[in-house]
Amino acid sequence: MTLRAINGLSDVAGEFDAFILDLWGVVHDGARAYPPSAATFKSLKADGKKTLLLSNAPRRAYVLEEAMTRMGIARVLYGEVLSSGEATREALISRKDPFFAALGQRAYHLGPERDRSIFDDTGIEILKQPDAADFVVNTGPDGLDEGVEDYSAALEIARARNLPMVCANPDMLVIREGKPIVCAGAIAQRYESMGGRVAYRGKPDPAVYNLAVERLGIFDRRRIAVVGDALETDVKGANAAGLSAIWCTGGIHAEALGISYGVAADPAKAEALARHEGNVPAMIIPGFFW
Repeated sequence: MTLRAINGLSDVAGEFDAFILDLWGVVHDGARAYPPSAATFKSLKADGKKTLLLSNAPRRAYVLEEAMTRMGIARVLYGEVLSSGEATREALISRKDPFFAALGQRAYHLGPERDRSIFDDTGIEILKQPDAADFVVNTGPDGLDEGVEDYSAALEIARARNLPMVCANPDMLVIREGKPIVCAGAIAQRYESMGGRVAYRGKPDPAVYNLAVERLGIFDRRRIAVVGDALETDVKGANAAGLSAIWCTGGIHAEALGISYGVAADPAKAEALARHEGNVPAMIIPGFFW
């Protein structure tokens, strides 16, 4: 079987009433919107399709909306926004999850100041070092050129104190302006390999897709498609939630497929990679095209 390849979402517009859309790698590259994005959003809206943006960004939804506006994508063009940062903040406030219920009130924030919106209204004291913390909130490296090794010393201290870690972005890496950027998920994985305890919020957890479906208000899952560029998060999560996965091959896996954003991938090559990763989508698309 070869993956079904589509040129744009208009090819399947009659099959779906709503689209759950990834941001980084589909709509933008972390700095700029991809050329077709604004027009595609306009076409989706004009065609009466509901949209929900689902991102593993470790920031609150309003921060992502402001960034999209700066990229030239007006807020009126798309529906609700859900982020792993928003889900993490809600869990820190509600403390309904047993893992979160056991956390204290002093957090070592492993991450840049631009991610601090995740602590809005939580009442948590933010510490710059893990020595006196009750737990770790990991939102990813401070600098775009930093990697997991830059945090080895902090992780050693946290592990020696048996601090639990909350990972607010399960992504391992993303591509920003053509360059790979290490994300919080890679740091969390290293901490787990050291024996540390980690709670993740965001994709591919089916719970976040269930919440997205609930907010869309469309309960026939056959009428909802997920568009994302990462096999390990977007496709895996969609499959686990019983939703059709449309894999944007022009994102994080573009180099492995020998293409760039907007260039159609060889369906057979794409299927081989997807099967190797163990997360096979329903179809592939070269970018966020209508």
